[in-house]
Amino acid sequence: MDTTLVPFSQFVLKMHSRCDLACDHCYIYEHADTSWMGRPKAASDEVLTRTAERIAEHAKAHGLSAVHVVFHGGEPLLAGRPRLRRAAEELTAALAGVCALDLRIHTNGVLLDERFCDLFAEFDVKVGISLDGDKAANDLHRRYADGRSSHAKVIQAIELLNQPRFRHLYAGILCTIDIRNDPIAVYEALVELEPPRIDFLLPHATWDEPPLRPDGSPTPYADWLGAIFERWERQGRPVPVRIFDSVLRTLRGQSSLTESLGLDPADLVVIDTDGTLEQADSLKTAFDGAAATGFDVFSHDLDTAARHPGMIDRQLGLESLSAQCRACPVVRSCGGGLYAHRYRTGHGFDNPSVFCADLLKLITDIEEQTVSAPDAQAPDRTPGPDQEQLRELAAGYGGAGAVRALADSQFEVSREIVARVFSQTGRSPEARAAWELMTELDTAAPQALDQVMAHPYTRSWAYRCLQGDGGADAGGLAEIAAAAAVRAGYDRAVRVPVRGGLLRLPTLGALRLDGVSEALVTARPDGFQVRSGGEPLRISTDGDGWDDDRDPRWQPLRRCELPGWTVALEDTDPQRDAHLHPVAGRLSRGEAEAWRSALAEAWQLIRRTLPGYADGVAAGLSTITPLAPGPEGSDVSAAARQAFGTVGIARPAGPDTLALLIVHEFQHVKLGAVLDLADLFDPTDTAPRFSPPWRPDPRPLEGLFQGTYAHVAVAEYWRSRRLDLIGQGADDAAVAHASAAFDTWRRHTAQAVEDLAGSGSLTELGERFTAGMRATVAPWLDEPCSTRPSGRGPALVPGS
Repeated sequence: MDTTLVPFSQFVLKMHSRCDLACDHCYIYEHADTSWMGRPKAASDEVLTRTAERIAEHAKAHGLSAVHVVFHGGEPLLAGRPRLRRAAEELTAALAGVCALDLRIHTNGVLLDERFCDLFAEFDVKVGISLDGDKAANDLHRRYADGRSSHAKVIQAIELLNQPRFRHLYAGILCTIDIRNDPIAVYEALVELEPPRIDFLLPHATWDEPPLRPDGSPTPYADWLGAIFERWERQGRPVPVRIFDSVLRTLRGQSSLTESLGLDPADLVVIDTDGTLEQADSLKTAFDGAAATGFDVFSHDLDTAARHPGMIDRQLGLESLSAQCRACPVVRSCGGGLYAHRYRTGHGFDNPSVFCADLLKLITDIEEQTVSAPDAQAPDRTPGPDQEQLRELAAGYGGAGAVRALADSQFEVSREIVARVFSQTGRSPEARAAWELMTELDTAAPQALDQVMAHPYTRSWAYRCLQGDGGADAGGLAEIAAAAAVRAGYDRAVRVPVRGGLLRLPTLGALRLDGVSEALVTARPDGFQVRSGGEPLRISTDGDGWDDDRDPRWQPLRRCELPGWTVALEDTDPQRDAHLHPVAGRLSRGEAEAWRSALAEAWQLIRRTLPGYADGVAAGLSTITPLAPGPEGSDVSAAARQAFGTVGIARPAGPDTLALLIVHEFQHVKLGAVLDLADLFDPTDTAPRFSPPWRPDPRPLEGLFQGTYAHVAVAEYWRSRRLDLIGQGADDAAVAHASAAFDTWRRHTAQAVEDLAGSGSLTELGERFTAGMRATVAPWLDEPCSTRPSGRGPALVPGS
């Protein structure tokens, strides 16, 4: 296999080569290319079968974790349900056990009906719709051949996708820009349709056929998009917009979400109805035959197509751009624009984009407004740990800087997930009002909002919403807004739901309100006021939650202030049941005091004997959630993947065990955050094929990785505990117990590291992590260690 080759992961499969509309801006039928005239109308069974085989062959050869296939046209719905079913079945069967399959269809929507949607639901085919705005804007181009409007049928299709049973199929709206249309009217018309995403596309043009510039302005497209960007920002970015999100990401050094921006190598190939392999469809606007490769799925594998000079040129990044582009200050964000838009007869594609001035202005304006402005709404957050911090984490440790970098990246994930909840479920006036207040607070009091957004159970609530969990709904937006407003002292009444008799204010506590379903919460200088009928109730939030002289209905979140570490005891939030084990109820004052005392002793032990972990714990573990006791007093602890910053623990008998459970579970928290940033192993390797020494049941690769990483800390705990006991002159039985535990866990962990190394499924970063763990554990195997029996076996750690 050619390791320098960039494999394809995106495939456009042409299901039908004709269209039922006659859009005059269509790059397939109305521009330079005429190849569609000689294509079969629909893809045959042979083409579908061979295409599926080629994609599976390519994915297996390059170890791809997922491929994305878009059914396209022409108009793909003209292929009919039986042919679309055949395509979905062939692809699903061919890729089973090879990699994940993301199926999508892009359609004009005029033929979409319930039977198509039922088929797409069966195969989880996401549906993107083309629509250029309101009726006037859409009718400017998207009409039938006889001049009839298509707008009403497209709206009907989108209304169908917005029905609850099909909403999960709705991928978004694609809108081609025409600067003669009012930008705000277009934007508002699209937002009104509640799309999960909007994709604004520049009209296809080249230097030979330049874009419309009716007023002679050099940057009308930047001005058009800029007007929308300002409205989008003021509204708090209510829906993802691909071009804006891509600019913001590339300005912060991240990857683009679209081929038309950024320097990421192109990884897309088109399979036409006759099985020919082509470059991106947008090239059809350049010259007749521009997209052709001369290859097809019957005679050539996909690696052959990937070596085509045109494909390679779109994968070279900065090297492939013109000298003018390489010298441009925004080149890493612009990327030279869409490849097709660079074409000029006699010069080929060695030119800036025909939209160069527009792209420069748009990117510069967005940068000034959001990234580099001192009062920018969104701070420039660290996207994740740097290479040195990753080295620390790979060894099993990670200081305060590394863990803060993980926390920053998790904060951004939380913001994105909460925004998706609003985008997908925020249709009620209450949800919209809450979102508008959150947007205001993001500017007026960002620290207060950030504290609530960073709460571990903000993310777990949002994730459960997106998963359709009946225990979580969009009312959480109001809870976030109210809690942030109270923290900021922001005088705005917020209507908050009351569930199960509890009014939830994340990071503050919960208020018992029986017999009502909602209440109005308003911030006051020392707390907040609640109205739910009758006299208003005033609650003080001063202090650290331990003051008993308050309304007994108020259950404040208690915080333990320890030397160098402040940690909350979260026993109030109804969303805290995320640990696959029953949570404890509200702690009594005595129980809470026992927790505080145990935490103080455990923290002292961690700081003294495990300094390599202590700073990371202090930087990233903000919350401990008390769990219900285990059967017969067994130790219980857990970490929740979607709740960064917390661990769940049933308070054990002694502070030494509590220290062990804290460092052990926080290892899972750290590794989960790393896995959100990058793959350490092939995510499709999910078979339970590993038998770690500490569990009787086979585990999948992720379970082995998580357990190994956690047990690096477990082994070091017992190593340090043994030395600490010896230094204290402890009795022989205690030393022997710690020695036996250290000997067991160093051997078990070392064996698990080698199992990981031999799995054959690690990525480059996963290999670095495995090598880092090996470098930490291997020297311990040579340390002399007394293993005199004490009558107790080595302490087992739950949850791994």
